[in-house]
Amino acid sequence: MQIKDVLLAPGNGAFFYDDQAAIRSGAAQDGFIYVGEPITSGFTSLRVPASSLSVGLVLTDNTVVWGDMMGVQYSGSGGRDPLFETAQASDLTSRVVAPRLLDVDASCYLDACAKVFQPFEHKRLPLPIEYGVSQALLRAAAHLHRITMAEIVCDEFGLPLPVRRVPIYCQSGDAREINVDKMILKGVDVLPHGLINSRQKFGVGGQTFMEFVTWVATRTRQIGRPGYHPVLHFDVYGWIGQEIGLELQSIADFICRVADTVPDFVLNIESPADFGSTQAQIDNYARIVSILDDRGSSARIVVDERCNTLEDIRLFAGAKAAHLIQIKTPDVGSLADTARAVLLCKENKIGAYVGGSCTETDLSAQASVHVSVATQADMMLAKPGMGVDEAFSIVGNEQNRLLAMLNRRRA
Repeated sequence: MQIKDVLLAPGNGAFFYDDQAAIRSGAAQDGFIYVGEPITSGFTSLRVPASSLSVGLVLTDNTVVWGDMMGVQYSGSGGRDPLFETAQASDLTSRVVAPRLLDVDASCYLDACAKVFQPFEHKRLPLPIEYGVSQALLRAAAHLHRITMAEIVCDEFGLPLPVRRVPIYCQSGDAREINVDKMILKGVDVLPHGLINSRQKFGVGGQTFMEFVTWVATRTRQIGRPGYHPVLHFDVYGWIGQEIGLELQSIADFICRVADTVPDFVLNIESPADFGSTQAQIDNYARIVSILDDRGSSARIVVDERCNTLEDIRLFAGAKAAHLIQIKTPDVGSLADTARAVLLCKENKIGAYVGGSCTETDLSAQASVHVSVATQADMMLAKPGMGVDEAFSIVGNEQNRLLAMLNRRRA
């Protein structure tokens, strides 16, 4: 077999893990930290530096290929895995995953993933472990076949070599105005995220949020290059439902009012409300989508919370419970499932957004690019971190290098 050893190296994610429940409950900010007592299990403070764990596969030619495990920013909320613990992940990987890795054919990506990610003690392996190991296995297959990771995905799923560039979406973090300017000057395809995660940022009746949306649209015209026309995408972290209430017509009315303030733009609203469970989220999001479509609104609903695994994505896509589904890579688990999720969205004529988290690393971001381009997702997140410049460079440059190589293959 091609893998002769497994290495583990603790590392850092590019941002922080945050206690979303505490922040939603009104935790105040003091500089960069949040003040208050944690609510979500595993958090010792409301903001914790993101940790990661690198897994390296030593191949028989002594090449070492790597993948990175980590959780997402709002771990333990919205049906997600609990806070990522490096020591626990290291122990489980060493005891259970490493012996499996030594016994697979690393040149056969999907088969290797299926064997390595079998249940342990009647439970699925933690999704961050699947995510990191699947990156390393994808790199191993690409190395053994002397092709790109994207080509491995295309070969395994029977897809043609991609020709289309995937639009890139940047997120602003709390430095909204400065980072919006950066995004506009760099010509980002989809912006700005906005991090509308508190009552202060959303405002009474949503007024502060609506003013920000209008400002972003105005700013693109003021400083953007001629003809620049990005998609406007705002993540409101359930605050429409929190502030306006969970009555569906009221939520749809508010979204339509926001869209009417920026009539020349496509408007994405991510996570308008949290209905408390996956099934409730599916039922109610499907109804909101239907209401907006019946009204002819240009606004599009994007689902994140309660839509985590491939099976969740299958349920949301089948119910048409979103216009666009965020495939949040560390929450989905194996990158093979991210590819399956994109193809599943396409089958159901739902937009596929390969997302992830600011807590990720350069390695996980680059691997995600290959899956996004291979499956021709509708958009992908610039990650990791919240600084715009670094994430846009990592993801954008990886995509450009990949497309240059693929174009040469076709020449």
